[in-house]
Amino acid sequence: MKIQESAENYLETIHILHLSHPAVRSIDIVNELGFSKPSVSVAMKKLRENGYILMDESGYITLTDSGKEIAEKIYERHTLLSQFLIDIGVSPKTAVEDACRIEHIISSETFDKIKSYAANHKIRSE
Repeated sequence: MKIQESAENYLETIHILHLSHPAVRSIDIVNELGFSKPSVSVAMKKLRENGYILMDESGYITLTDSGKEIAEKIYERHTLLSQFLIDIGVSPKTAVEDACRIEHIISSETFDKIKSYAANHKIRSE
């Protein structure tokens, strides 16, 4: 399942917002990411057409099973990679920025090895 990095970022953002908000709307995504309303609207339409999100008549967004699977994968990568980089001495700001880029291009094999290493060395993913 390969989708564009921007779609992964939107799905991850929806997931993160759902962790602290019972209901997520496009305006929440606009406020979180700082993108324009039209850009987010176009992205939500594409995600809906591709079966990654559902949007009800009130504009509330939920992730479909496939959208949630992608969002959770990217979020896990982001949190673990950020913490891993911080633990090896990278500044938190740089670690988060780098993890945001790495999370989309790292292979499953490499991530699984980092995850295993982190577990064996008590690196937390939060």
